[in-house]
Amino acid sequence: MKILLVEDDKTIASGLEYSLQQDHFSTVLCYDAASAKKVLAEDLDQFALCLFDLWLPDGSGYDLCQIVKERSDIPVIFLTAMDEEVNVVMGLDMGADDYITKPFRIRELLSRIKSVLRRYQKQTQTNLINISHVQINTLEGKVYKQGEEVTLTALEYRLLLIFANHLGQVLSRSQLLEQIWDVAGDFVNDNTLTVYIKRLREKLEDNPQKPEMIKTVRGLGYRVGD
Repeated sequence: MKILLVEDDKTIASGLEYSLQQDHFSTVLCYDAASAKKVLAEDLDQFALCLFDLWLPDGSGYDLCQIVKERSDIPVIFLTAMDEEVNVVMGLDMGADDYITKPFRIRELLSRIKSVLRRYQKQTQTNLINISHVQINTLEGKVYKQGEEVTLTALEYRLLLIFANHLGQVLSRSQLLEQIWDVAGDFVNDNTLTVYIKRLREKLEDNPQKPEMIKTVRGLGYRVGD
């Protein structure tokens, strides 16, 4: 896992970088806000976590945190020599995930980092649903087929979620109709359901004529997953 470390005190930065690398993290080190902004602009998603010193010679960790949180959901921990409550609250209100005051023990910082990463990993796992070669990100409301985003209408997405929430179960057409008919504010009849099943298969199946994901169970309905 890669961590972006922004710390203007070179002695502290060197010690932190060494300790992180000893704990099997890879690091990118910046000494000021300008170089950090450049790194963030180039490839923010390479990082698993950001460690920002609160006060920098040409800006603040607040500014960097805002950039990160506007573009991604990567965790941020602030490092600061100041422990006034107003600074703690301001940082957390901006979306920071933790806040540690200098001087700190490196073991405590590493423990905080791992705790935040575990929390994010758990959240990410619960927001992702995998069905064969299709992945649903319920947090973003996006669907991916073999890593490529697939555009679905609101009703198509709702229909897919119904299947995803009942993996391995046979759902009758009447059960599906009950759950989707008013999503778009329009009445969905039996023929319309057939059309939406067909569209989902065309967008998600490798061979829509021989569906492997959304299977028809004759005389009963449809099943997704084993």
